[in-house]
Amino acid sequence: MATTLFTQNTIACIWDFDKTLIPEYMQSPLFRRYGIDEAGFWEETNKLAGHYLKRGYHLSPEIAYLNHLLTYVLSGQMAGLNNAILFECGADIKFYPGLPAFFDQAKAFVREKTEYVKHEISVEHYIVSTGIAPMVRGSAIAKHVDGIWACEFVENPLQPGFLKQKELSIEATSEIAQIGMVIDNTTKTRAIFEINKGTNKNAAIDVNSKMATEDRRIPVQNMIYIADGPSDVPSFSVVKNGGGRTYAVYNPEKPAEFEQNDRLLQSGRIHGYGPADYRPESSTARWLRLHLHQICDRIVADREAAVASKASKPPRHLNSTPEEEAAKRIAKAPKQASLF
Repeated sequence: MATTLFTQNTIACIWDFDKTLIPEYMQSPLFRRYGIDEAGFWEETNKLAGHYLKRGYHLSPEIAYLNHLLTYVLSGQMAGLNNAILFECGADIKFYPGLPAFFDQAKAFVREKTEYVKHEISVEHYIVSTGIAPMVRGSAIAKHVDGIWACEFVENPLQPGFLKQKELSIEATSEIAQIGMVIDNTTKTRAIFEINKGTNKNAAIDVNSKMATEDRRIPVQNMIYIADGPSDVPSFSVVKNGGGRTYAVYNPEKPAEFEQNDRLLQSGRIHGYGPADYRPESSTARWLRLHLHQICDRIVADREAAVASKASKPPRHLNSTPEEEAAKRIAKAPKQASLF
């Protein structure tokens, strides 16, 4: 018997992290811990590609900061940095007003109407970031999200010939030494399709597998993508072109970010924008609640239309009831001409 893989009654809120959920870069607590000049680190990172190009080889800008962090570790300025320390630094990340409480409030929005509950509509939150995954996992918001895509580091890399070893050595101390996962502004779109197809929920589904629209776990039209700027244009485009909603936020203390968001709106990249303030009375919280409800209304309408189209009408008795016969006689009786 043919059946669909998923019921498609889940809504995904997909969040960028830096400057979207927090006012600073997530690495700031890490730099403070090691006494590193943050501005100097980012200035060096931004100039790496140009300096390496003069040497005759190319550096991907997206992995420049990850490589530079490893260089700081190797040079001894961040000696001993490992994933446990990154996790600990995540606890020092400060969020914009209203967070992380808003994530749970958003999940409650889809229980505000009886028909939403009837159709078991739910909200899931996902973070897709070019930042560092262990730091996100160590932050206050981690327990409120359903999945995290971000960069990863490897400690104690496996050495050549490790496949021939019967037992692998265990190091008492560890230090990040290699890049394990890179999420950049383009590969963020891959995460969106993993959420779309449900590969994060069912390992048997490959993100490159061909799937019919009706078999995908969370249709793109059931998504809201929230981020802070032009670097998220690829993700904005995927979600908006797929029928989902896109929203940009700005730091109220930085007019340039407001102007940047307005340009995104004028160019058709986003559906709306507002301050990075997630308290219930804020325009951003109100916008997200409104559009979550609109998506819920469409899900309800689609599901009820599907039921109506597949369920035939029950058979009826051929003999009319007395009430039906009386109605027929009235309908057939000659009508009196109007005096007006």
